Amino acid sequence: MGYKKIKKDQLKTLFNELSKDCSLFVPSGSKGYVGFDPWDGNSADFTEWYGNTTIPPKALFFPPVEAMLRFRKGEAGYEIEELLPNGRPQIVFGVRPCDARALKITDILFSDTYRDPYYLKRRENATIVGLACNEPCDTCFCTSLDISPGESQDVDLLCTDIGDELLMEAVSDKGEDLLSKMSGLSDASGEEESKAKQLGESAKEKITRQIDTSGLLDKMRSSFENREYWEDVSRKCMSCGICTYVCPTCHCFDICDENNKKDGKRVRNWDSCKFPLFTRMPMENPRHEKWRRIRQRYHHKFEYFQMNFEAIACTGCGRCIRECPVNVDVTEIIGGIQAL
Repeated sequence: MGYKKIKKDQLKTLFNELSKDCSLFVPSGSKGYVGFDPWDGNSADFTEWYGNTTIPPKALFFPPVEAMLRFRKGEAGYEIEELLPNGRPQIVFGVRPCDARALKITDILFSDTYRDPYYLKRRENATIVGLACNEPCDTCFCTSLDISPGESQDVDLLCTDIGDELLMEAVSDKGEDLLSKMSGLSDASGEEESKAKQLGESAKEKITRQIDTSGLLDKMRSSFENREYWEDVSRKCMSCGICTYVCPTCHCFDICDENNKKDGKRVRNWDSCKFPLFTRMPMENPRHEKWRRIRQRYHHKFEYFQMNFEAIACTGCGRCIRECPVNVDVTEIIGGIQAL
């Protein structure tokens, strides 16, 4: 279909059309932090202020708190009602390339040995519209993980902000289908396509923070028994769990039953390996010390996930660096491991 474009002052009209037949989510700061919220029918100016969300788009598919089933005790026993997603089509507009890659990484986990119906149903019904990143944050290091801020094969449709207009390129069949249904579009010129590519190259050059992933798997393995290093790394960590909650690939959760006499719900909620009770068992807690929990987090992302799925569970989005209250920096930790 080729590149298309739309004037940014026409986005409100476009969003109103798209939201008639689906649930449309866009970046919003209405809750006091930036996240993906349902389109409110009003402001479409996020392209003017949007860097990235605080809470990643994984929350749309893997909610922080989710009721999985409802149960009630009757005369014949328990009646159970599974609470699967409703299957309504979704469009998530404005996903950065690092977060689109994170969704692909999380897909691997939730569709492996056990196929999670809650997560996968939402993902199957979603169309991801990416937004190229022209101005990366100074905490970003996505290029170290082979992610380009200006392009993505992990979205269905990719937009690039070229000034007063958004340039649009279909990446998947879903993206082609969505593009064909959009009104108010016009053909982009070769000059505008070149401008989008130049913006992408310029964005790459703005990313100066890096990690070295060469030989990292072996380095991670050899660092496991280095207690002195992990104790030093963990010294200022508060075990608050913020880094795991804002991470686009962290996926640990807890499941509990909430009972109210004869009825209740089974609920899944986000958990964190940073919490002291995360691995507590009836007889012991194998990660009672903070340094062991810190070690688990980084070995999980850079060793265990890579061993199991041939992918590093990090996209260099930089959220954990930006949001950490005591300035723990993953790039410094990985750099320290490489230097051991």
